[in-house]
Amino acid sequence: MDVVTFGETMVLFTPESIGPLRFVGKFEKTIGGAESNVAIALSRLGAEVGWISRLGDDEFGSYIRNFIRGEGVDTSQVKFDKEHPTAVFFKERQAGDEPKVYYYRKGSAASQMSSNDLDEAYIAQAKFLHISGITAALSPSCRDTVFRAIEMGRRNQLTIVFDPNIRLKLWSKEEAREVLMDIASHSDIVLPGIEEGKIMTGESSPENIAARLLKNGAKVVVVKLGEKGAYYATDEQAEYVTGFPVQQIVDTVGAGDGFAAGFLSGLIRGWSYRDAVELGNRVGAYALTVPGDVEGYPFWSQISPDEKKEEVYR
Repeated sequence: MDVVTFGETMVLFTPESIGPLRFVGKFEKTIGGAESNVAIALSRLGAEVGWISRLGDDEFGSYIRNFIRGEGVDTSQVKFDKEHPTAVFFKERQAGDEPKVYYYRKGSAASQMSSNDLDEAYIAQAKFLHISGITAALSPSCRDTVFRAIEMGRRNQLTIVFDPNIRLKLWSKEEAREVLMDIASHSDIVLPGIEEGKIMTGESSPENIAARLLKNGAKVVVVKLGEKGAYYATDEQAEYVTGFPVQQIVDTVGAGDGFAAGFLSGLIRGWSYRDAVELGNRVGAYALTVPGDVEGYPFWSQISPDEKKEEVYR
């Protein structure tokens, strides 16, 4: 197995019309979750991926498991919880602006995850362990699960990849900073967005954010810069990598997870950090071109390593 990841995935309801949810009568049902987004995007790029989670023993839980399994991701470690429900969330579409998101996840099955849900032998099969900061914010038991997973990964020589994915609806900046810097100190690769990097380190520039996280223990830091691309740094090298222009941005949700998947796909193939970052930029750009979290992720057949940089069209 190439990558193992774990975390909460919810049923996503997206309105067919623009405007306040109180006036919406019809929704499209799909799924959303940072870790499963990465898993699905990686699977489409040809990687062998496993996703670990808890779902409610309900229709929504079955739907999520079947959807992710249908994308070629191994879901054999997913557990169904008879006492707690599968979480849901809603997008509210706004003309010319980012969608608002409303979560209904308190007391969800995934928030009950514990270290007992981790099978070390299963994790040991992988080369990379992907972790999101969202999981650590869900509950104390989830936070403990994150650190236990890191211990298992380190014991078995996995590369630990950490995407902070800060959600301030789940915790305060102060608590997030303390916990996420702790996780980052035990990670090999850290993938913050520029705003996340500012919150975590107190620095404002990509160079200073990366320097602070390298000093904190990371071996590689990639700061995601949206349409500008990304900045990566190690102790030996550092470089800005230009992003891919997108003719029309439809939905920004899932682009960062697409970047993480593209970057990891490059590393799995043995590419340089620079080339892996460029692939991350490309996959993230694809995600912007259609509605939904995972619908825009490309298959490897759509990605040619020898292609020159070009615009990504819907």
